[in-house]
Amino acid sequence: MRPRRLEDFAGQDHLLGPGRVLSGLLARGRLPSLILWGPPGCGKTTLARLLARAVNAHFVTLSAVLSGVKDLRQVIDEARGRLDAGEGPTVLFVDEIHRFNKAQQDAFLPHVESGLVTLVGATTENPSFEIIAPLLSRCRVLVLKPLPEEVLERILDQALSDPERGLGRLELELTPEARRVLVRQADGDARALLNCLETAAELAVGRRAEGRGARITLEVVEEAVQHKALRYDKAGEEHFNLISAFHKSLRGSDPDAALYWMARMLAAGEDPRYIARRMIRFASEDVGNADPAALRVALDAHEAYTVLGSPEGELALAQAALYLATAPKSNAAYTALGAAQADARKHGSLPVPLHIRNAPTRLMKELGYGEGYRYAHDDPDALVPQEYFPPQLRGRVYYHPTNRGHERTIRERLEKWRRLLARKRHPGA
Repeated sequence: MRPRRLEDFAGQDHLLGPGRVLSGLLARGRLPSLILWGPPGCGKTTLARLLARAVNAHFVTLSAVLSGVKDLRQVIDEARGRLDAGEGPTVLFVDEIHRFNKAQQDAFLPHVESGLVTLVGATTENPSFEIIAPLLSRCRVLVLKPLPEEVLERILDQALSDPERGLGRLELELTPEARRVLVRQADGDARALLNCLETAAELAVGRRAEGRGARITLEVVEEAVQHKALRYDKAGEEHFNLISAFHKSLRGSDPDAALYWMARMLAAGEDPRYIARRMIRFASEDVGNADPAALRVALDAHEAYTVLGSPEGELALAQAALYLATAPKSNAAYTALGAAQADARKHGSLPVPLHIRNAPTRLMKELGYGEGYRYAHDDPDALVPQEYFPPQLRGRVYYHPTNRGHERTIRERLEKWRRLLARKRHPGA
């Protein structure tokens, strides 16, 4: 069911619509080297074929999974031969180009730069992380999007009606409920849609002896679909997108969205312990002392999952996520640590003031270690006006508690202590 003409290509209007980047390039009759970045089944391979045809170029494919530098040399030699024979340019399509290592990607550089081949690489991974910078700088990166439901429905109708390449000769009936499930389960992936449709058609026809006028019902589709893994790669960008959505939903105090993103990750096969570790981090970074119990809740959830495993332990993760999402928020500990670390880097190894050093030996006492130190518990308030910073950092304040949750109590306590210390430092003031 691959489109044979560029005008029949479904979706990606942001690239192919009037006045858009690809339509503009093709109107000028030129095709630069490209990296097509998008999820599975969005049309990367088909688009590459149609682009090569639009500029009258010879189309050659390599798979980064199955090919190596030797295969590339052969393609280059053949491209040079065609050019010498006046047979026109070559478009080299490399599927899953991110799977080539650095040395293999380096091998493309001279041929792309010389224009001997026009490289079109397809990848499901973020090119910024997976494609070497010299090659990336010589290509235009085009982002392809998952196909929206209306485009998937159009592809579905074409497959059902086309008598030559599709299922038109079978006169299949697709119920509205079955259509909705097929489109929804495809999750923006046209290949997955057509595979599921083909399986459902085989099941429907097999259940009807004469093989014509078969009916694809919801029951048939559910049997055909079985289970489709959500689009996810634990080492790729979608992994970071989902954990980012989860973290930001917790931070934004939205328990429902947090549960949804957690469920998405669990359904896609994410390690639940990773989710638990991120919640432990979140408890300190975004809740902090506004609710000191949050860290204990996150740690307990991690331990509970370790003991119970899936699916029972996932409930402990959900409980922790709900607690963290609905807890008062403060990043005061996070910002305080960052400010202290910045001073530590900036000022280097400032010496510890002598009066707060231990003096376990006679020599150290003679050198003034511990001299003048005031023991806080000897004071009725357990509070003495004593400097604990190096002189260069005197008066620094890193921790600024909020007025939220338990930090309100901490803030009030610190303000009280500071007033009391000021009076002790300046009794007559």
